[in-house]
Amino acid sequence: MNDCIFCKIAAGQIPSDRVYEDEQVVVFRDIYPKAPVHLLMIPREHVDSLETVSATHEALLAHMLRTLPVVAHRAGLEGGFRTIINTGRGGGQEVFHLHMHLLGGGTLPGF
Repeated sequence: MNDCIFCKIAAGQIPSDRVYEDEQVVVFRDIYPKAPVHLLMIPREHVDSLETVSATHEALLAHMLRTLPVVAHRAGLEGGFRTIINTGRGGGQEVFHLHMHLLGGGTLPGF
């Protein structure tokens, strides 16, 4: 997707403060953090949202979920962390490229 900011970040066309990357995902610091640690994990492959994933994305989603705790521990979040996937405009999604928020550090507010 030529106009997708997260595709451009994944491709290295837009700089980001990367903390982890592999062949499937890129993790970088959110520029508007909502917690002491606020990271975004994006797949290198463009997927609009959680609502548009298909069976072909099962391995990618499993990889993302397995990688989140590794990244959290590397970020010093030994006491726990929160994972959020905003889906659709009504769910708060602002960038239409699947991404997972990883938040932690200190005490996070409840819902």
